[in-house]
Amino acid sequence: MNVTRRQFVGGAAGAIALGMAGVAFAEDAYSMVAKVDRERILRAANQYLTEAPVTVTASHSDRSAGGLHDYFSQGDYWWADPKNPGGPWIRRDGYTNPDNFNAHREALIGLGVKAPALIAAWRLTKDKRYSAHFLKHLRAWFVDPATKMNPNLEYAQAIMGVSTGRGTGIIDTLQWTDLARGLRLMEATGGLSAAEIAPIKEWFATYVDWMATSKNGVEEELAKNNHGACWVLQVAEFAQFTKREDLVALCRDRYKKNLIPDQVAKDGSLPLELARTKPYSYSLFDGDVLTGICQSLSTAKDNLWTFKGPKGAGVAEVMAFQYPFMADKSKWPYPRDVEFFDDFPSRRPSLLFAGEALGHPEYVAVWKKLDANPTVAEVIRNLPIRQPLLWVDPALKR
Repeated sequence: MNVTRRQFVGGAAGAIALGMAGVAFAEDAYSMVAKVDRERILRAANQYLTEAPVTVTASHSDRSAGGLHDYFSQGDYWWADPKNPGGPWIRRDGYTNPDNFNAHREALIGLGVKAPALIAAWRLTKDKRYSAHFLKHLRAWFVDPATKMNPNLEYAQAIMGVSTGRGTGIIDTLQWTDLARGLRLMEATGGLSAAEIAPIKEWFATYVDWMATSKNGVEEELAKNNHGACWVLQVAEFAQFTKREDLVALCRDRYKKNLIPDQVAKDGSLPLELARTKPYSYSLFDGDVLTGICQSLSTAKDNLWTFKGPKGAGVAEVMAFQYPFMADKSKWPYPRDVEFFDDFPSRRPSLLFAGEALGHPEYVAVWKKLDANPTVAEVIRNLPIRQPLLWVDPALKR
């Protein structure tokens, strides 16, 4: 669909006037993304039709304090201390330990990649092969007693000799925000029956309650950097799927009272991310998460896209700050990331969402040009939203 700049900006202004991001042209946005991403979605989904589910029960680590059904991962930047072999591990920020146990994380990311692609393919074609295979994966992860995962992350991002699991580990299920969005979409459009969706919803209801009440969950909720934002994006989608309006309201509150004030500088930069050893990728990642929250939670009465914190800045300023460095990375004035700098930016959902919601067609133009099929595992892991079609679908507009 060809849209002139005047039509685009006029539509965006209308959406903002309505106080709800994207509503005025939600169908146009959906049609555009469907056209751009159709080949990519169907190619991936057709490949995934041949792949069987792999859950946490397929592997186990003797480093884990949990059982066969417990998810386990290790802190990325923690290493054995060469000065104290066998003692507590030490941190090397930005440097991923290749000796970590990664099988559970790889399986979790695998579900987060495959399931949303299958949902998007079903949405585009209504071919029941896709919805049936999607359901097969979800039954294995969340329903089948022999293979399902326990609904908590008590043993995520453990550190040998320091902790059997930490609140920071909750970021691991950020990989499932696309999945939760897709489940909401399948429920809203009749892609799954009530009986099929009920046990999956029960799993997520238990998990989101654990996120909101457990020691690890509360610790992550209160994090001031991208971890706190990732908690909000996850809970926002999981809570909407499980009808926990109290948690949905909490997420909006934390966005306005904590995330924006704590993270966004007056110029739109994200100082807590710029201070890391991977300032470029961490900034883009947090920008994706913050715009994802706006896309998830904005309503006619509460438009997070136009909200500004006490410094006079909000997500619009974040995107204005980041856009030039996504359009041309050579303009990046800060230190290079210590790893994978050359592999970023890849196609960022923030450009699409903010471009549509705030009336910046130049953002969408860059989104179209960036690499939509990254192959480097670290880049894939740092894409919190991989199927934006699910996020612009008018069936879920609020």
